Amino acid sequence: MSPTSKEYAEVEPVSDLRIFGAEAIGTFILVFCAVGTAVFAGAKVGNLGIALAFGLTLLFLIYAIGSISGCHVNPAVTVGQLVLGRLSVAKAGVYIAAQVIGGLVAGAVIYLIAQSLPSYNRADDGLAANGWGAHSPSATEGPLGGIVQNGYGIGAAMTVEVLFTALLVFVILASTDRISNVPLAGISIGFTLAVINLASIPIDNTSVNPVRSLAVAPYQDGALSQVWVFIVFPLIGGAVGALTYRSLFGRDDRLQS
Repeated sequence: MSPTSKEYAEVEPVSDLRIFGAEAIGTFILVFCAVGTAVFAGAKVGNLGIALAFGLTLLFLIYAIGSISGCHVNPAVTVGQLVLGRLSVAKAGVYIAAQVIGGLVAGAVIYLIAQSLPSYNRADDGLAANGWGAHSPSATEGPLGGIVQNGYGIGAAMTVEVLFTALLVFVILASTDRISNVPLAGISIGFTLAVINLASIPIDNTSVNPVRSLAVAPYQDGALSQVWVFIVFPLIGGAVGALTYRSLFGRDDRLQS
């Protein structure tokens, strides 16, 4: 999942346009399939089904577009690569711009489909956005609506986003390290994301990907005012995961100037 490293780039250079296209399409697919599962089928498949949707979607994307862009489909992963010196700031900008565009388009498509259902209510149903307090999935409502008790607080959301994003980025880098069994990397990475979702969906609906959060926040009441947490702290987690990988594996893959 990391053909952005200099070893792969020397074998087959990939143009920025191809990277942009792969990341935009890949991020669209990740958000549409995984968040779409939560929105369209969440009541039927439950948290386990939603977690598997995230993990399995990332798994097949790794094998589909990994050879083109490394299948970041997540700004936190791109930041991790940037921290390690495997990407220039300009190249990281190409990745993130593509991811944001792909995610925003996916969020709009999910909303268009959801609102075509007569029973859909934006204020009540939303689009599986991330949140804490009254917007945490663990908040409880009264029989006539309204929050009776808030769910997990902002501190819990910050903590899980840093820790779980660091875990995801660490597993991505470790699984694709040259001493690892790289052909099996997609399996370990995909199931890591699934387990992360299982653990943290009840807390804040699981982000670990700023674009996943940004894509649907405009369509759920109150989500936009909280989305900054799900942008800032996954990015911090991405940097932590990359530095942890470097400290354990001792790799120095900085781009040569």
